[in-house]
Amino acid sequence: MYSYDLLEKGCYYLVKEKMDANITLIKVGLITDHCLFIHRYDNPESTGWNLKTDVLHEIVECLSDDKVKEWEAQYKGLHFPFMEDGDDE
Repeated sequence: MYSYDLLEKGCYYLVKEKMDANITLIKVGLITDHCLFIHRYDNPESTGWNLKTDVLHEIVECLSDDKVKEWEAQYKGLHFPFMEDGDDE
């Protein structure tokens, strides 16, 4: 078992938050004294806060910069209705 406290700001991780959960890609956006703001790249994409002491079942891997670039190229090529251009007006 791991905790969110092991994660670093700005890094992308493949994690299993619970034993029977699917692998999820997350990015740590912000770290405070007690919490982390997490971007979750699943369907739908979500964000939220976790305590540093919250349990992660498994940290599968931290993605290298090259792997993040490869993933971003594929991710941006997908069509997500909730990410349409011009929705932030």
